[in-house]
Amino acid sequence: MTRKHNMPETSTMTIRVTSEVKAQLGQLAEDTKRSRAFLAGEAVAHYVAREQAIVDGIKRGLKDAKAGRLPPHDAAMDELSDAVEAAAGTPRK
Repeated sequence: MTRKHNMPETSTMTIRVTSEVKAQLGQLAEDTKRSRAFLAGEAVAHYVAREQAIVDGIKRGLKDAKAGRLPPHDAAMDELSDAVEAAAGTPRK
């Protein structure tokens, strides 16, 4: 019985990294029993997904601003302050 693997199509690209990053990648590859190419591909994929999500959010925000869908400044600042303080573990007074 022949099995078909649903592996995504890949292509090759060359990137430049510092000698330090190359050494760290090599060590990580050795420690995880993965290839440097696999780990670098995973890192690039995660970076691209994260950055694209940020850009998409900015585009949505600009579109909302252009359409006049903005909260009042004080409400936005209060929400932002609450989020920062919650992340820091220091609730507002």
